[in-house]
Amino acid sequence: MPAATPGTPSLLRAMNDRAALELLLTHGPLSRTRIGSLTGLSKPTASQLLARLEAAGLVVATGTDGGRPGPSAQLYAINPRAAYVGGLDVTPGRVLAAVADLTGTVVGTHEVPYTEGTDAVRQVTEALGGAVKAAGLHHSDLRRAVIATPGAFDPQTGRLRYASHLPGWHSPTLLDELAAALPMPVEYENDVNLAAVAEQRLGAARGHEDFVLLWNEEGLGAALVLGGRLHRGWTGGAGEVGFLPVPGHPLVRQVTRANTGGYQELAGVQVLPGLAAELGVEAAPAPDSEGSYSQEVTAAVALLARAAAAPEGPYLRFLESYATALATGLASLVAVLDPEIVVLSGAVIAAGGDPLRRLLEAELAELAPSRPRLVSGEVRERPVLHGALESALAATRDEVFDTSR
Repeated sequence: MPAATPGTPSLLRAMNDRAALELLLTHGPLSRTRIGSLTGLSKPTASQLLARLEAAGLVVATGTDGGRPGPSAQLYAINPRAAYVGGLDVTPGRVLAAVADLTGTVVGTHEVPYTEGTDAVRQVTEALGGAVKAAGLHHSDLRRAVIATPGAFDPQTGRLRYASHLPGWHSPTLLDELAAALPMPVEYENDVNLAAVAEQRLGAARGHEDFVLLWNEEGLGAALVLGGRLHRGWTGGAGEVGFLPVPGHPLVRQVTRANTGGYQELAGVQVLPGLAAELGVEAAPAPDSEGSYSQEVTAAVALLARAAAAPEGPYLRFLESYATALATGLASLVAVLDPEIVVLSGAVIAAGGDPLRRLLEAELAELAPSRPRLVSGEVRERPVLHGALESALAATRDEVFDTSR
């Protein structure tokens, strides 16, 4: 079919089709009359549009709007089975995979723990295969997959950078091997960037064009969204703030070899037990590792949650000291980027709750020239995985919703 040109009926139809599909995604099932009202289309045109989308397999009739005066109207919804995507969240301890339908509903998940000697390709194919099987699908049903990892794959060399702690993921041929093993297009993205995508699409950053997401779990990281788009940098390393030199703390040299830097050494998860002990906060019994978190992260979460529940005395001093440490590095980001909001995410920061957020906001007001609003992340359950699925869905919807092709 020849490409549509501006102003042609085929282009106008495609634009109306896309508008209707986006409305169905946003609002759920709608009647022909409601779609016509929201798009400004006449009833006959709305009827033709829905018939066209139904024939293309993109919408399905689903019930009626009974209960209102007058005859019931037929409702239409996005056909969830029109396309499926995969998302994977890779950490040093496991690979977690999920499959979602075109509406974003997760229909299958599977987790593969890391075992010594298991290669990355096997981990990925096993995890994604398990999620596909749990969804009752086949690999060929997936339109694409997005894989989230710490660090970033250098666009010049194809090697994974900034993540020496991820075992089995540093072969220069890894991307070619994964492409050969998976039958669908695969994209790769930094895990913290995808947490920001989840917040931008589903959570605290909706409607915001310029924001920073500060993340703390196994490591400190940030995602930078400028003008509504992720800023990745020349090698994909934008936001690797754990390597940031910070005032009042010894410089860390050869940071790539050490896989750490000043900000990580000042405010990373590993400093919290010592900071608590210095301030007289009694150490909690070492908890079992919670879900996919390491013992270190689980212990830090327990410490911060206990302090946030009773923010006074040594607990308050503990929160104040940690807020100062976080603000020291964050102030540099705010001074350079001047974001509208800062989203606080990751299990460690989230455990401090509103008490930590308020203290951090007060410290940042002292250290940075602008005063962005600090908000807690709203996507608490598997934000990286949800970001991977949202990224895959955005590209897939662009393809399947383009009815001009």
